[in-house]
Parts: sequence; structure tokens; C-alpha cells
Amino acid sequence: MDPANKTAIEIPPSVAGRNGRNGRRRWEMTTADVRYFLPKPGTSTDNPELGREVRTEAEALVEAFKTNQPFYTLVAWNASSETEGGVPRIVKEAVKRD
Repeated sequence: MDPANKTAIEIPPSVAGRNGRNGRRRWEMTTADVRYFLPKPGTSTDNPELGREVRTEAEALVEAFKTNQPFYTLVAWNASSETEGGVPRIVKEAVKRD
């Protein structure tokens, strides 16, 4: 995995204390795990529906600019269990794209 492409997702401080750690929990994912979508015609940001998928963030930016609309990013996650210090917990892992 290329460290330059890693993105860290952090839990807000109000939630971070609930996981039994002092600090924030980070999940690792790469930009390859992210999918980009333009909205379905006729939908709004209040009620978004995914339309056409584009391959890259750059393509999503250009299409969104040309059509004066937002674009959406999507990351799929799997829940799995791990044990840390004998304490089991549920964690999330980004689904790797084919």
C-alpha cells in the first residue's frame, strides 16, 4: 500500500472516548478504496441518489464543475472482530476494490 495515498478517518472526540482508548481511532484506507459518483438527475443534496460512476476524483471534479453539481464519494466497509489486550471489539475495514 502506498503511504502517500492513505487516508485516515477519525472518530469525533465525542465518540472517541467510547472505544476505551485515550485519543482517536484511525482506519486506514487508500484512494483506491474510494468510488466517485455524480448525482442522479433530479435529486438534491438533501436526498442524494447516486447516478453515473466516474473512475477518478479528477474526472469527478471536472464533470461536477462542467455541470454545476456536486459529486459524491463512497467507501464500502466490512465489520470484523479483533482482540487487543484480550479485549474483543468490532472494527471496520475498507472493502478493497477489484
